[in-house]
Amino acid sequence: MASTSTSTAARPAAGAGPAHEDRSAGSVAGSVARRVGISVLTLVVSTVVLVLAWYALLALLDVDPFVGKRPLDVHAYLVTAEDAAAHRAELAGLLLVTLGNAGIGFAAGLVAAVAVASLFTLFRPLEFAFMPLAMLLRSVPLVAMAPLIGIVFGRGAAGAAAIGGVVVFFPVLVNLALGLRSASPQAVDLVRVNGGTRWTALRKVAVPSALPNLFAAVRISVPGAVIGAMLYEWLFSGRGLGAEIFRANSQVQYSKLWAIVVVVTFTSILLYTLVTIVETLVLARWGPDAGRR
Repeated sequence: MASTSTSTAARPAAGAGPAHEDRSAGSVAGSVARRVGISVLTLVVSTVVLVLAWYALLALLDVDPFVGKRPLDVHAYLVTAEDAAAHRAELAGLLLVTLGNAGIGFAAGLVAAVAVASLFTLFRPLEFAFMPLAMLLRSVPLVAMAPLIGIVFGRGAAGAAAIGGVVVFFPVLVNLALGLRSASPQAVDLVRVNGGTRWTALRKVAVPSALPNLFAAVRISVPGAVIGAMLYEWLFSGRGLGAEIFRANSQVQYSKLWAIVVVVTFTSILLYTLVTIVETLVLARWGPDAGRR
């Protein structure tokens, strides 16, 4: 009888692990579903607000319809006009070029910021010495730095990485350095007492604590990387949406100009939404509150 009772009592314990895993997976799936739903709702509301503001501002400022195209004009240019398919194909090709340049700049800025913020955390005097310099450089307008960047890095992928990287580097550096410093001192001391190095404490304690700050900076930086890529294209490469928007303006192709603005705006919003979904997944698995629900 005793052995039977023991066996019966042991069964729930044996199944506790899978049940916990199921609850954890369900919690993550629920968080992602909620985030996707909120993002879609935000996208719809933002679209409505932008369209209404678009009409209102053009009417308020009394902009000539030849110059200030309305949402229906852009819709006709991209959807209902006879050559709308050609317009969409052209803008899609230009968008791919811009996204490629933005990806190069984003990756360069993110990697550099993570490396520098990690060094600041491991060697605190470096932060005191160089963070003020970084903030001083951040105050310089990118357009003023662009000619120098072009001379130093050229007009190829290195130039795109430099200009896009400058846009991404500073917000990620500041937010990530703040997040790494917010790690629990008790947890860091526990790692050190058990023989861990500063590098171990950085990986095991500081990085999970800094993930929310990192993703907050990434959400800000993704649209900035697109704008940086367009600036690079305008100044140096002559390809992509950044160059085409200025050609359209100089050639009085205002329907194309407004269509490019719409494409860039909604691309940035979609990329922002994608980052929020990835953030939910990563924080649920590796964030500071992972496994607590």
